[in-house]
Amino acid sequence: MTGACALDLHVISKLRCDANLRYVYTGRQKLRGARRKYAGKVNLVDPTHLLWVRQVQPGIELYTAVVWHVSLKRQFRLAYLLDRRQHNVTSYAVLFSTDIEQTAEDIYQLYRLRFQIEFIFRDAKQFTGLSDCQARDAKKLDFHFNASFTALNLAKLGAHRHYSGQQPFVFSMASLQRRALNDHLLETFISRLDLEPTLIKSHPNYQSLRDYGTIAA
Repeated sequence: MTGACALDLHVISKLRCDANLRYVYTGRQKLRGARRKYAGKVNLVDPTHLLWVRQVQPGIELYTAVVWHVSLKRQFRLAYLLDRRQHNVTSYAVLFSTDIEQTAEDIYQLYRLRFQIEFIFRDAKQFTGLSDCQARDAKKLDFHFNASFTALNLAKLGAHRHYSGQQPFVFSMASLQRRALNDHLLETFISRLDLEPTLIKSHPNYQSLRDYGTIAA
C-alpha cells in the first residue's frame, strides 16, 4: 500500500470485519496541550455513527466515514455495506480507499470490478505471457506488460466482432486458443490429404469441428 501511494496511485480493497479503526476528530481544538486526533473507536457492528449514503440494493445500505487505521497508520475513506436482506440476521462488509476524497459509491462500484480485473490478469498470465519477461529495465518491463494486455484486448475485440448477439457474450481465452488450434489442425488435414477446402468448409459440421473442446457458453 505504501508503494502504491508513493506512485501517486490509490488502493481500493476490503478490510477485516474486526479492523481496528478510529474516528477522526474534526471539532475545535484546545488552545493548550496536545491536539486531539481521534473521536472514539469505530464499532463496525453498529453503523449509527457512520454517514448514511443510500440504499444500493433492496436490503443493502451504504454508509461512509473518514477513519484512521491503527495498524496501517493511515486515513481511509470507508464504504460500509450493511446487509439486512435476511430476517433477524445482519451482515456487513467494510470496503476502503486510500483516497479520502473519493465517494463511497465510487469505492463500491470500483470494488465490484475486481473480479473482472482478476480475470484479465489471469488470462494475461496464462495465455499472453505477462509473467514471462526476463528484463529488469523499467521501460522494457512497461513495454512487455503493455504488449501482453494489448494482445488480450485484441483477442477480446475479435471475439466481440464475431458475436452474434443471440446469447449472452462469453469470452474465454482458452476457447479462443482451442479454436485456433482446431483451425490449424483442420487446415493441415485439408492440405496433407489434398482435399477440396470449399466443399469441407461449407459442410454443416465444419463449425462444430472448429468448436471442438471449447468451453460452452
